[in-house]
Amino acid sequence: MKLNYNNTTNYESLRILRITCKSNAKKLVEFVANSLFVVMFTKHEFPNKLRLITVPSKDTQAITVLFLFGVGSRYEEKQINGASHFIEHLMFKGTKKRPTTLDISKELDRVGAEYNAMTSKDYTGYYIKINHQKVGLAVDVLSDMLLNSKFVQAEIDRERGVIIEEINMYQDNPLMYIETLLEEEMFKGNPVSRDVAGPASVIRKITRKQLVDYKNHYYRPDNVVVVAAGKIDKGFMDLLEKKFVSKLRAQELECKKFQPFKMNQKEPRLKLKYKNTKQVQLDIGFPTFGLHDERKYALNLMSVILGGNMSSRLFTSVRERRGLCYFVRCYPNYYQDIGNIVIQSGLDPSRIEQAIKVILQELEKIKKSGVSDKELKNAKEFLRGKTILNLEDSSHLAEYFAKQELLGGEILTPDQKMKKFNVVTKAEIKTIANQIFQKQYLNLALIGPFKSAAKFNRIMRIYG
Repeated sequence: MKLNYNNTTNYESLRILRITCKSNAKKLVEFVANSLFVVMFTKHEFPNKLRLITVPSKDTQAITVLFLFGVGSRYEEKQINGASHFIEHLMFKGTKKRPTTLDISKELDRVGAEYNAMTSKDYTGYYIKINHQKVGLAVDVLSDMLLNSKFVQAEIDRERGVIIEEINMYQDNPLMYIETLLEEEMFKGNPVSRDVAGPASVIRKITRKQLVDYKNHYYRPDNVVVVAAGKIDKGFMDLLEKKFVSKLRAQELECKKFQPFKMNQKEPRLKLKYKNTKQVQLDIGFPTFGLHDERKYALNLMSVILGGNMSSRLFTSVRERRGLCYFVRCYPNYYQDIGNIVIQSGLDPSRIEQAIKVILQELEKIKKSGVSDKELKNAKEFLRGKTILNLEDSSHLAEYFAKQELLGGEILTPDQKMKKFNVVTKAEIKTIANQIFQKQYLNLALIGPFKSAAKFNRIMRIYG
């Protein structure tokens, strides 16, 4: 399962109280007065290099505890592709204290907790959202799973079938599978191109030893960020140290890194998958840049203007004016060293050529004419509003801080991020559009009733 969170902006009038606590040193910084919403966080690094971030909120009785590890599918060798996701599943299969999946789930279900896990290309996470009075149970269950899961051979063999059915579910659903096809083509030659769940052929034969060795290498204190967000009671840090931190030894050798992506696309690429459907799923994508690139703020705003909401350019031109689709959207994806911008739509097979041409025309327009003052202002306001809604939920807060610390190395408060969006200019967006929307970087993925790629290759040749 992949979870994505648009950790972007907030209101200018937001006051952020940031407390940075590293070892025993604490620093308090107050940013803006007249607050409508207050976000605080503390950061503590234990001697074994495990990082804890706490994000307290007085306006909730819930707490989310999230463990986020710096490992995902792009860290895997081809012969074990899917290992990160497989391990995520096995963490729920029993420990000595809680021998079965049912023993784990019953403890959490009886108090109404929400719990899940997610694997992406860059990280793997486990979380429990629970009544703050039961936080001891959340920490105990998560710690027990992560430290003491048994990886029983019978459970591994049983779970192979579960994961293969999960793979089949995604592949049978074009709406869910189209982005996987696009990234396979766009990033081919690098592990970041591979499906997070891996191919069924690997899942059938991967061994217990391969899974345990992989888990032991990456599930270590210097490769995890723990975040608690919500109503945090006194003594949470001591609880975490007792249940989890004290049982992990500091590591001398560094974790193996992922293989960096090197851009080598020199011409348009097409990925066509035949499926006898009444609707074509289409992804048009262009490679961009990674999570740490400052141009991402302009890219986010451009994606909103193009297809981020129901008043966007693509929604207006493709759906409202021409009636070519039910939905069309544009969004960016970021990995640590590479990213992409994707335009997705579900379309009538008989009008697919017209729709692709209209979409590509909109890209040409933004390259030539840029965006208006009003469009840019509205995009910034849209991102402000979306963020303020997201940050009201403790699980979103936990993910917001955990992903920044784990993947970015520094944490920007919502207010600091908003300032970066506020200074983006029309000229910057036009520059980004011309850098990205080039013919040689065009990638097209389709799932639908087409056996010939000829007409799609013809459309791509005339673009730009």
